Amino acid sequence: AVNLVESGGGSVQAGGSLRLSCAASGYSVSNHCMGWFRQAPGNEREQVAGIDVSGVPRYSESVKGRFTISQDNAKNTLYLQMDNLKPEDTRLYFCAADCCDGSKWYSTLCSWGQGTQVTVSS
Repeated sequence: AVNLVESGGGSVQAGGSLRLSCAASGYSVSNHCMGWFRQAPGNEREQVAGIDVSGVPRYSESVKGRFTISQDNAKNTLYLQMDNLKPEDTRLYFCAADCCDGSKWYSTLCSWGQGTQVTVSS
């Protein structure tokens, strides 16, 4: 079974930075098909960054240029570096893995972590 444990969330002021980590077991990050999602209470979960089956990083328009997704195969860990944070980035952030069927991404296939809260104050 895939087990994902997120860490690194917290409270920062606008303009600050945080780095989220997702330690994976039961899944190799070298397989890619992993990503980060976020969710506000009462809203749907939205994807902010992902690494597709080819290893290409992709970002939502709302975070492009501010967030960077990366992986450390030796540590089997996925990261999300978040810079120039804004109050609207305040969400519960989830790590997702094993999101592909062949070469195609399907968020419905993802295994999920428990989430880590990010709060950005103005």
